[in-house]
Amino acid sequence: MDGKLAVIGLGSIGSMALWQASRLTDSVVGFEAHSPAHGRSAAGGDTRLFRMIYRGNPAYYPLLERSRELWAELEAETGQDILTRCGGLSIGTSDGPYIRSLLETTRLTGGTHQILSREEMASRYPQHNLRADDIAVYDPKAGALRTDRAITAAVTAAEANGATVNTNTPIDSITESDDGVVITSGANSWTFERVIVASGAWSKQLMPEYLKAHTETRRIFLSWFVARDAEQFSPEKFPIFIRISGDRSMYGAPAVDGVTVKATLDGRGAPTPAADSVPRDLTPAEITETTETVSEFFPGLVPSIVRSDAFPDLFTSDSQPLMGFFSESSRIYSATGFSGAGFKMAAGYGEIAATEALGKRLFEGFDFLRPQRFQES
Repeated sequence: MDGKLAVIGLGSIGSMALWQASRLTDSVVGFEAHSPAHGRSAAGGDTRLFRMIYRGNPAYYPLLERSRELWAELEAETGQDILTRCGGLSIGTSDGPYIRSLLETTRLTGGTHQILSREEMASRYPQHNLRADDIAVYDPKAGALRTDRAITAAVTAAEANGATVNTNTPIDSITESDDGVVITSGANSWTFERVIVASGAWSKQLMPEYLKAHTETRRIFLSWFVARDAEQFSPEKFPIFIRISGDRSMYGAPAVDGVTVKATLDGRGAPTPAADSVPRDLTPAEITETTETVSEFFPGLVPSIVRSDAFPDLFTSDSQPLMGFFSESSRIYSATGFSGAGFKMAAGYGEIAATEALGKRLFEGFDFLRPQRFQES
């Protein structure tokens, strides 16, 4: 054996799994095809939104709470500022499906929030140009996660705990045997008791066929704008936001660099043939819709994209992650398929993956994330 546990992919989730595993064993090894937080991974783009107020399955709420605790632990352990605690806004039509669904989930979770009228928004957050029937829900526990810092901090913490990290080592195959799991990279091979697959859009080649049929690689693009008055879009004055107003939708983060504001069209992930061939440039249609939306939503931003990029992520057919062993008898644990929405809970997902893969305990209440849901269907 070369170790108790291998973590394949040290990006959004894999870095956190490595960090958490290093707290449980001194025999964990990480493998990264490039380097942690490399520019082509799904974690690219400086920031991701963290929020406790959301629409959807209320079963995620405890995982969000735990992730918030773990982000603070990672900051304390490494001295890095990872979560910019600036609050968050969910904006939409007062009687529309977005706000209605969000408030229903919040009623079930009991999440702390405040409903802001259009007039209150104009007073507190004049950066937003709202439509006549728009309102907002304020989340005081929300913020912006610094993705590069989070990943590199987690890997650094894991190494300090005794983990081994192999960079520029793409994994070609995984094979289970009676003795363990053999992984190969070129002419090299290693054997581990258990393996976590957390290589994002590159995970598909390492999956069993039944999971390949329910996953696809999609391209996610991001865009940034210059503020006419950068101070008005600083984290102290401009919370993260998600806005779905009628025919337009956008999300973004404050100017964490003091200059540019992230403002990106929501829900535009499009299928792409392979993770290594994602078109990085925005199409003319993407540029037009993005700039038109910014022009309406934010008069304080110069309506010209100053920076953009695109990244791959692995989506599942039901948009829920794949967290669990490939089968009941498998020693290979899946921690992938986060469908463009995994980073805010990455620390919590990493804890679940490491704990379960090492056989320490099974987390209850997450049957809807288990890979076997597709095998059974």
